[in-house]
Amino acid sequence: MNRPDRIDEDACYRALCSHDARFDGQFFTAVTSTGIYCRPVCRVRTPRRENCRFFTHAAQAEHAGFRPCLRCRPELAPLERHWSTEDASAILVQQATLWLDDPQHWQDETGAMGERLAARLGVSDRHLRRVFEERLGVSPLQYLLTRKLLTAKQLLADTDLPVTQIALASGFGSVRRFNAAFLDHYRLNPTQLRRETAPQARDAGQATVVRLGYRPPYDIAATLGFFRQRMIEGVAFVDEQQLHLGQTLSMTVGERVHRGWLLARFDDARHQIELRVSGGLREVLPQVIHRMRAALDLDADPGAIAAVLHVSFPDGDGLRVPGALDGFELAVRAVLGQQITVAAARTLAQRLVNRFGEPIETPSPALSRLFPAPEVLAQADGDGLGELGIVRQRQAAIVALARGVTEKRLVLNGSADVPATIAALKALPGIGDWTAQYIAMRALRWPDAFPAGDVALHKALGVHDTRHPSREAEAASLAWKPWRSYAVVRAWSAGRVASPTGASA
Repeated sequence: MNRPDRIDEDACYRALCSHDARFDGQFFTAVTSTGIYCRPVCRVRTPRRENCRFFTHAAQAEHAGFRPCLRCRPELAPLERHWSTEDASAILVQQATLWLDDPQHWQDETGAMGERLAARLGVSDRHLRRVFEERLGVSPLQYLLTRKLLTAKQLLADTDLPVTQIALASGFGSVRRFNAAFLDHYRLNPTQLRRETAPQARDAGQATVVRLGYRPPYDIAATLGFFRQRMIEGVAFVDEQQLHLGQTLSMTVGERVHRGWLLARFDDARHQIELRVSGGLREVLPQVIHRMRAALDLDADPGAIAAVLHVSFPDGDGLRVPGALDGFELAVRAVLGQQITVAAARTLAQRLVNRFGEPIETPSPALSRLFPAPEVLAQADGDGLGELGIVRQRQAAIVALARGVTEKRLVLNGSADVPATIAALKALPGIGDWTAQYIAMRALRWPDAFPAGDVALHKALGVHDTRHPSREAEAASLAWKPWRSYAVVRAWSAGRVASPTGASA
């Protein structure tokens, strides 16, 4: 077997000694004397250098026979999101792991999953396995098994969910398979691990509490401010003083619809999010966690992004690309926001929710409605939408979006095929390049999206008075690949850049 990509082990050991949170999730340290692997932020006594082995993925450490630390809990680490636009094998592994990280794809335990993934990526199953072995040292199914086991480990440690429910929520077809895999990898059965980690009970019978890690720096104020400007009353709220935000959510998993609410609070000192999830969403907790990580961009690597963008945007190293818990909601709101201000778009979205959104009971008076479901808006008529002040072209776009999602022709989340989805969006009535790129940036989580026609972006880049501002913006953006989505957010925040062309000033 070929060795996976080499990493600088001396640099990893220095990061381990300093417990530097910027490297959290970028590598794991396995200690040969204990058989345990840890995050670089682990506060146990630093092991001796000769006892350390370093891996870029948890799956590699587990494949080598190491078990996850019960103290630092590797399942809380941000996911590794290294992006390339040149190395074909790296791109293939990026897209495959992005798909495998999404819990909506975990229910198929047959060998056909590898074939389905390979077909989606346009390669053979054999080639995909070979590239995984070369790049990561594990197979796609071994990588997937680690993701599922670490998810189950988090649910065992942080919740009081029954073991049977955890097994199914983590993508195992039966409790027997789950117990066997858990015991084989961790040398503990699920019940033993739960006793050792003292699970956290539900909050007053209403919410399950889990923690999600992120890498600093993170500009919390900017993220909360972004969401506050766009929040719809009844659907979401933001408290910038308490550093938390809440939202209602409806999601379909399999054939079942799950409705509830969640509350996320930033714990900046620990570089974590404390996430409270209502009982109605407990059965799909892995999917909720996955969506929240995307919505708050918790898996971003600020160091890699700053290496490309810092010269042009020196004050934006802590900025993230705000995502969305519901890609359909984001897409509808992108359509409503075409060629109008943020405030005007929010007003239209509020009217849409008041007219078509379903009421929901929550313990917070700030959360009382769900965003309209695709099935509802797919049946909306022009008169009903027109009465809200939505012009005819946007009416057609909203109905077309809703029908595309309802009929499963459109997937609006981070595991979607980005080029194909952008093309499908632009083929819909009333959706042009700006809207498609904006959706790709925030709903599809594409780090290199670039809405070149954005007027605010033109002003920020200083090209608004040129003859072809979109063309000038596109040319300037080439220096910021593959992080142009982050460049857009930084430009919006700063209002100007030090050097629009990326050249020295």
